[in-house]
Amino acid sequence: MARSAMTTPFVARADEVRRLTDALDRAGAGQPGAGLLGADAGVGKTRLLRRAAELAEEAGATVVTVHCVDLGEIGLPYLPFAEALARLRDQVPEVVEPAVDARPVLTRLVPARRGAGLLAGAAVGGRTSGGPAGGAAEDGAGGGRAGGEQGAPPDDARDPAPGEDQAGRLQLFDGIAAVLGAVGRPGAPLLLVIEDLHWADASSRDVLRFLVARLRDEHLLVVASYRTDDLHRRHPLRPMLAEMSRHPRVERIDLPAFTRDELRDFATAFVGHPLPEADLLRVAERSEGNAYFAEELLDTRSGPETLPWTLADMLRARLEHLDPAVQQLARIASVAGRRVTEPLLRAVAADREAGFGSLSLDDALREAVAHHVLVGEEGRIAFRHALLAEAVYTDLLPGEQVALHRAYLRALRADPSLGPLSRLVVHALESHDLPVAVEGSWRAAQDAACVLAPAEELRHLETVLRLWESVPDAQALVGAERVDVLERAADAASRSGQVERAITLAREAVAAAEDDPRRRVALRTALARHLLAADHELEALRHAAQALEDDPEPRQLAWVLATHARASLTADRDDDARVSATRAVEVAREHGEAAAESDALATLAVLVVDDPAHAAELLATAERRARDAGDLVTAQRCTYNLATTLYYDGQLAEASRVLARGLDESAATGLAWTEFGVALRFFGELVRYALGDLTPPRLGSEPLIELQPGLMAAVGLYAAVARGDADAVARGRAFEPGWERDAQIALLSGGCLIDALTWAGDVDEAASVGQRLIDHLGRTWSETFLGAIWLAALTIAALADDAHGRRLVGGDATALVEHGTALLARATRVAERGRPRGGRLGPEGRAWLARAHAEHARLLGADDPTLWQAARDAYAYGYRYEVARCEWRWAGALLDAGDRAAATERLRVALAEAEAMGAEPLARAVRDLARRGRLDLPGVRGPGSDVLTAREVEVLRLVSRGLSNRQIGEELFISAKTVSVHVSNLLAKLGASGRTEAATLAHRRGLLDET
Repeated sequence: MARSAMTTPFVARADEVRRLTDALDRAGAGQPGAGLLGADAGVGKTRLLRRAAELAEEAGATVVTVHCVDLGEIGLPYLPFAEALARLRDQVPEVVEPAVDARPVLTRLVPARRGAGLLAGAAVGGRTSGGPAGGAAEDGAGGGRAGGEQGAPPDDARDPAPGEDQAGRLQLFDGIAAVLGAVGRPGAPLLLVIEDLHWADASSRDVLRFLVARLRDEHLLVVASYRTDDLHRRHPLRPMLAEMSRHPRVERIDLPAFTRDELRDFATAFVGHPLPEADLLRVAERSEGNAYFAEELLDTRSGPETLPWTLADMLRARLEHLDPAVQQLARIASVAGRRVTEPLLRAVAADREAGFGSLSLDDALREAVAHHVLVGEEGRIAFRHALLAEAVYTDLLPGEQVALHRAYLRALRADPSLGPLSRLVVHALESHDLPVAVEGSWRAAQDAACVLAPAEELRHLETVLRLWESVPDAQALVGAERVDVLERAADAASRSGQVERAITLAREAVAAAEDDPRRRVALRTALARHLLAADHELEALRHAAQALEDDPEPRQLAWVLATHARASLTADRDDDARVSATRAVEVAREHGEAAAESDALATLAVLVVDDPAHAAELLATAERRARDAGDLVTAQRCTYNLATTLYYDGQLAEASRVLARGLDESAATGLAWTEFGVALRFFGELVRYALGDLTPPRLGSEPLIELQPGLMAAVGLYAAVARGDADAVARGRAFEPGWERDAQIALLSGGCLIDALTWAGDVDEAASVGQRLIDHLGRTWSETFLGAIWLAALTIAALADDAHGRRLVGGDATALVEHGTALLARATRVAERGRPRGGRLGPEGRAWLARAHAEHARLLGADDPTLWQAARDAYAYGYRYEVARCEWRWAGALLDAGDRAAATERLRVALAEAEAMGAEPLARAVRDLARRGRLDLPGVRGPGSDVLTAREVEVLRLVSRGLSNRQIGEELFISAKTVSVHVSNLLAKLGASGRTEAATLAHRRGLLDET
């Protein structure tokens, strides 16, 4: 007799089991990871995961398996993680209970009262708020526009939109991650298995992204399975899988169909004896290696010649020979999906009792289990496979489907404890009970808001809006007007990151309030903030101005003025911004609107950035007022803007101190992964580099979630290039395909790529990248974007190196000079006409402009010590690495001018700094210059003898003059063939690809007796 799937010994899949157990072993050693297991339905994902779980438990691991549920577009927020936390609280209360106590936000998912149903009953807690529609928005105080000062990030980061509960949401994520990370121990990790990820709600996907990005040294392995055949082109899981697959701790496992040998092992284990080869061949052909189909074929009661041809036929055949009562039970269960709680199934079955005939429900249930239709699974009744549930449901007539959905609806309305509102809404929609669907969706939206799930909240609200016209008493059912629903939906869309959708809904809300001028004020204000979030500056300004004209009430006025000030500032109307922001502060103080006051003060700080002390004072006040209002995100924004203000004023050490304080406070309040938490960390890396700390980010200091994917990797290139990382060029090139998607990342990564290519000697490509990037960003931002000064200086440096190499071999550098002169003219024009905040170029911009002039003189062949001294002095405000680089170039100019003593002193300083920072390319360049100039530096040996033979040096000197092999042979009285051998040898020793590169490298390394 054939075994059931549950009792069949596990066979095959040895490679996949090994990969999972290896990942679990690594997790036990403190190297956490995640696995993404993808396969078509029926291939054997669940059986593989069960086997991995069995082995994990045998090895001492804690194992929790949770599931996502198919609720269509409705979704039940955080379902798998709420389920995991609840189970872990039962298994390891000594770990979970203290974590929940320390993070009250977790009670949204794990109620303090044991046994409370997930999302059942009234909402737990409320949303954070700050202002008429939520938290204050930002406009940072700091340097330039469109990339800030040269090479630096913009002077502000986008603030949470109106009603933003981002802080609480990320605190919730952090709490979930902290609990999961605390359960595992060395040698006994936690294995969290998430099945059916293709059905996951948006919030659960966000948590999984966060959790994976947070992995550091926890004893944790997360494995999620999904059905590849369900992933249509626009499925929301597709981009997430692509993003997560790039993470170094994520392993993607594609589970193929059984091979012929694997199927033979499986069939033998399932049937209990070897299968005749002809029968095995027939099963293999029909199942195509699909484990579930093969199992059904092997378990059929039909003869091998009469086997049903399709899986659907096979599944129908399994049910057709059963008692009608069992068939009816299967039909009822299929309407709930793959799994259903026993109380709910019993309630619906009782409602449909007439269909059970002579068998009782218990008898029918036993029969279904005995015949492998239903199984008990973790406290629920489940179909043995999702495909079976789908086949049974699909086989129902439309009228039968509606009738059964109505039965579920009646049961859930009679006893709400049987299931969450989301499930009630699904059954209401499927049974065409629109009034119940509207009311249930409205309540479900409130529940979603309670647990900080804005994407699900938006879906429910949009269901209400979609059905509004079809339900005459919709307003009475939800207790709100349609404009209220629109306003809440716009807010939810904004909080879920769907800014354009928020704008569309907010516009509709404004139009719906046409006859209510007072209401329209708040709606226009909210719309203006949504527009600002989407960079629609002028339209945002228009709506903010119209809100002012609508004569708002005094308590609204502070927010209207603050919004108008931000919009005016963004639209470059500084005078209007100053008037509105000043008035906003006055009104806010008069009416106790601390959050609005903070928002307006932050705007004023931008307007006085030319007076850094005053700007810092305003931001400090704004931060205090935000804390008074309980608006921690706005306080965090003010800290960030204070740091950028100090940076752009050249106060790098003070900026570093403020950033460190901000990061500590962010971690203490659970806000390390908000937009401004990540921005603080991003800017901290930039400041750390500028101050000369080139070490890679310390463990735990990198951000967990990147709101702009790749931003941290891009800023990390600064130090990578300065350190001389071997893969710096490759890492920089990897960003180029995405230049069109993100101009800020293009600026950062592209500038670093120019520098990396120049250090590598690929100066022609460096100049090409520089010009392409300047042209691209000029089209994207404006011709006078401030970052052009940085890019121009780096590109002119590459051109100068190229020109020097060409002149060594008698080449023509005219085209290079023309190119560099045009770039210098552009940099000068940008410095004069660009629009840095405060009206004047900051110290960093002035320093890069000074370097551009010095590099240009070098390009002309007239290296000028005074220009390099000026550049060095310009960087002396604290940019340690560039100071050292200028010292090196200054030494080269002094050496050309014949001042060997001064050149030696400058090189001593440059070498000491380069070695102290770990800037290997710069240190190597300093030593090469010392050898070439025969200058006395510690640790620098004389030229030539340790690399090339005397004859090879002679040959190389003549190669550098452009002589052919025949001409060199005539000069040295040797044959051309012997010259060829010497040239081949010296090319190999220098690692050069050709004669020109060999001459350039030898000159740089001081291998030729030239000054």
